[in-house]
Amino acid sequence: MTERVVLAYSGGLDTSVAIGWIAEETGAEVIAVAVDVGQGGEDLDVIRKRALACGAVEAEVADAKDEFADEYCLPAIKANALYMDRYPLVSALSRPTIVKHLVAAAEKHGASTVAHGCTGKGNDQVRFEAGISSLAPDLKCIAPVRDYAMTRDKAIAFCESKNLPITTTKKSPYSIDQNVFGRAVETGFLEDIWNAPIEDVYEYTSNPATPREADEVVITFKEGVPVAIDGKPVSVLQAIQQLNERAGAHGIGRIDMVEDRLVGIKSREVYEAPGAIALITAHQELESVTVERELARYKRQVEQRWGELVYDGLWFSPLKRALDGFVEEANQAVSGDIRMTLHGGRAVVTGRRSEQSLYDFNLATYDTGDTFDQSLSKGFIEIFGMSSKIAAKRDLA
Repeated sequence: MTERVVLAYSGGLDTSVAIGWIAEETGAEVIAVAVDVGQGGEDLDVIRKRALACGAVEAEVADAKDEFADEYCLPAIKANALYMDRYPLVSALSRPTIVKHLVAAAEKHGASTVAHGCTGKGNDQVRFEAGISSLAPDLKCIAPVRDYAMTRDKAIAFCESKNLPITTTKKSPYSIDQNVFGRAVETGFLEDIWNAPIEDVYEYTSNPATPREADEVVITFKEGVPVAIDGKPVSVLQAIQQLNERAGAHGIGRIDMVEDRLVGIKSREVYEAPGAIALITAHQELESVTVERELARYKRQVEQRWGELVYDGLWFSPLKRALDGFVEEANQAVSGDIRMTLHGGRAVVTGRRSEQSLYDFNLATYDTGDTFDQSLSKGFIEIFGMSSKIAAKRDLA
């Protein structure tokens, strides 16, 4: 029986060429799998037909936008996940979504190997292969660009020699990955970390310096899930899409950073994630009102570790699953409304309300009606500072 390889297929030059390249290198039949996580671009059926025209024996396409939003973006919102306190894990979240569909296709078609188009320098090779091995330990993985030195000039030559139905236009100066949660841009002149990004780098966001009227929005959450915008019910996908448009119009969610890649190098990345940043900002603020102090303090530690695990490609790991349980529990009371002003590149919270609020006006006020018994504070301070006081007497002697 002929070996079969499932290929993560985008419809572009590199993965289209990879179909025939893999067939020649391995003698295997190739099944192409394209997954829509809101990246835009060509129609899925056009992509499917192209894969077949390039030599795939089967081609599958999946509209996974809602799945991606509900099962991958939403947990990141609940975890306030920002790698290195800034990056909302745009690409890292899409990889396990795609992995799940690749593994399902491999099982369906009796494939022994999964292939992807990643290079040997980035994080995505780890995310794909660690994810695949976690879901299907017996599957093998190959990466033509990394394993068979499939450079772009070789890919173009292969494409032309085989008359593949791909337009080999001049390559964009940037490497771009995008989905509904955001957009990542790297390489080209951005590799010089002194160079500032120029406006043509951006697509999801408008220039925040352009004068325009501010936009006020109210986001409603139920147990950490965004369920309405300005009082109108939305799905998680719709919440992200609407805030991509509204926050993006004000240049919100632009991130320019040098990040620590898993493979050990530092990499300059430019991101734009207007919906993600607006939702995480609102969610964080609602937590500040509804989550008890010690739980909130500990959750911040969990959030950092959760983000690192997802960035490092360990979405399906035991620790990540265990932390998911904590994050879910910590969100049980995160219900209510957050009002934000979107303007000038910033999402600024201006109001909060919740039936689950732990904010007590009568305890907080300094005016008449204050119910906080200030006489208790003197003894509390004495006991709270006692261990430090005793140590100070010793150390200052």
